[in-house]
Amino acid sequence: MDHIPRVSEVLYVGLCRKIGTPTEVTIRRDVLDMKEMIETPLQIYRGERLMMSGSYREGFRFESSDLDRMLWGCHYKLISDISQSSFYTASGNTIILMDSTDTPPGFVRLQLLTPTSNPNISSSLVLLNDRVYISSSQFQQQSVDFINNALRHLTFTPHGPCATTTFQSTEIDHAYCFASIHWPVIAQPWVDRSLRNNWPPVHVLADILKHGCHCVPIASKTISSENELEWRLSFSQAEQKLVYAMNHTQFLCYGLLKIFQKEVLKEPLCSYFMKTTMFWIIQADCIRWCPRDLLNCFWTCFKYLIQCVYRGEFPNFFIPQNNMFLNKVVGHARTSLLEQLNRYYRMGVSCLLHSKTLRSILLPALISPSFVLHSAEGHYNAVEDVDRVLKKEIFPLSFHEKEFTHCLLLLKSIDKLSRLSFSPYQTLSLQHATAEVLTQTAFVMLNNASCCTHRQVYILDKTVCNMLRLAARVGSVTQSLLYLALYYYRMGRYNDALHVTYLTKQRLSQPYIMYRGVVDNEAVGRLSLSRKMKTAWVDDVRLDNGLHIIKELILEQEVSKQNGTLVLIISPFVLTDMLSVLCNYRLSNISQYLQSLTDLQTLLISDDGRYVPLHIRDLSWQILGICQHVVGDLHGALQSYQESLRQRPSHTIQKATEARIQYISRQFHGT
Repeated sequence: MDHIPRVSEVLYVGLCRKIGTPTEVTIRRDVLDMKEMIETPLQIYRGERLMMSGSYREGFRFESSDLDRMLWGCHYKLISDISQSSFYTASGNTIILMDSTDTPPGFVRLQLLTPTSNPNISSSLVLLNDRVYISSSQFQQQSVDFINNALRHLTFTPHGPCATTTFQSTEIDHAYCFASIHWPVIAQPWVDRSLRNNWPPVHVLADILKHGCHCVPIASKTISSENELEWRLSFSQAEQKLVYAMNHTQFLCYGLLKIFQKEVLKEPLCSYFMKTTMFWIIQADCIRWCPRDLLNCFWTCFKYLIQCVYRGEFPNFFIPQNNMFLNKVVGHARTSLLEQLNRYYRMGVSCLLHSKTLRSILLPALISPSFVLHSAEGHYNAVEDVDRVLKKEIFPLSFHEKEFTHCLLLLKSIDKLSRLSFSPYQTLSLQHATAEVLTQTAFVMLNNASCCTHRQVYILDKTVCNMLRLAARVGSVTQSLLYLALYYYRMGRYNDALHVTYLTKQRLSQPYIMYRGVVDNEAVGRLSLSRKMKTAWVDDVRLDNGLHIIKELILEQEVSKQNGTLVLIISPFVLTDMLSVLCNYRLSNISQYLQSLTDLQTLLISDDGRYVPLHIRDLSWQILGICQHVVGDLHGALQSYQESLRQRPSHTIQKATEARIQYISRQFHGT
């Protein structure tokens, strides 16, 4: 099978559909890169940087993808040589020396050279030979305690160098660490090796060296009384740039190895070994990376893994002296793994059929010699598919800032970025972020305002309206109108809110609207991405639980926030009907609010998930109940609240629902 180029090409296209086409992967990376560029100035202002790492940042979107984050303080300056301390003379900086004397390869001790006021660090200090070091084990425990106190609705536990928790079936890893812009001396041979082998490209290598490395709080597995002082050198940022430097065949081969490891090999190997294997094989430049040779690429990587297990050595890509199999793939675990790998080796590349995912791609090509898969980027729906991927990646971008100063910093960052040149996908991400931050800033101003005079109220109203209208000029259909309608309703301008709601419903009824399900893309197919987003893209409305925008949902926001949920997510089709009911009721338009109430109820009863996704139906039924309750239909409201409790509890608002049911029960009994 490994000699059949056609099967390799089928696998390539199948993996494009499973993992992502070159365009889709580029979109994912561009969107996250833009978000990072926007937020960096605010993070520096706060004194703490955050970097997303791992497979999600690399461009994968597996269902089981975890969210990995690295966090470090801006005022902690990690140096690899004492002479580098002269670069950090400003007061407020804490200088820490990476000391690799008598530590295993890939590990250092962190010697504190200047005092610190950080309690997490102060309580992690250990005196050794008249020098002060930071204990990795104590620092990690302090970090876990800190994040558990900060996020009381979640429970974080130590896992490797991270504080780990699970939220809504997604595993979240936070690694509190230290960053250095200085490339460690022990990894200098990697630079020389990269230049000799011409990979990564020179510009990527320069970027990697400019950003340095990190130290994460985990010690080596060696038995030593000073083991707790060891910190592992982390090259996560460099690894992300190396993955970005892969061509698409290499990226898919990396994904192929990840799938094979997860579904076939499992323990004790992990996906990090697959990534490192890819780096070594690419840099060796011993095979041709193209779709017709994908199976051969996999097989070369697979044989490298077997060789490493056979030798009992798996060299770290940056520091080869660091054997990553040490105390992990040893003894019975190594013997068992070697037997398993040899069994698959005897099968040849047909061992891929042991993976459920890969079997579904390969079997049709093996059964029929004439079977081919057309390129995922060449079929007639390619434009629409790109739009969907863009929308899916861009719309979750959110900025949950509660302080006006922080919002202004984001706007200032966006203003600077808007004058630069970016890729089309990054430009669109910036455009969407502009509307998001303007909307957030407007409601932060509104919630924090304390106007005492009519003039102050007038100025605030004009400022907020201008911000929301500016957001409407650059944002999507949802951003253009619905937040403005919510503002008008909040301010008691019910006729204005009704007018905007009516316009929104008209636009939502167009056949080219992209929300969920099949759309007519002909009308907007030739528009620019910017125009397309403003004309056709619709998303759910996200109400930040830290900002009260509409009083009827304050109870739900407070309960949801207590349970750790950041936002209430509302279908735009539900919200337009809700506003129609409430505004017409306030204006005593009886027939109109009854019709809108009927429309909302019909929508929830008859919809198959196209207009009201299943995962937000708990709040949707709650909203129907609230509308019925407001207009006096207590029996209908009770039934809707009970239906809300039967839905998937995505918003964790059950206590709010139960409280509303109890209130109705008291009204029934006249108490």
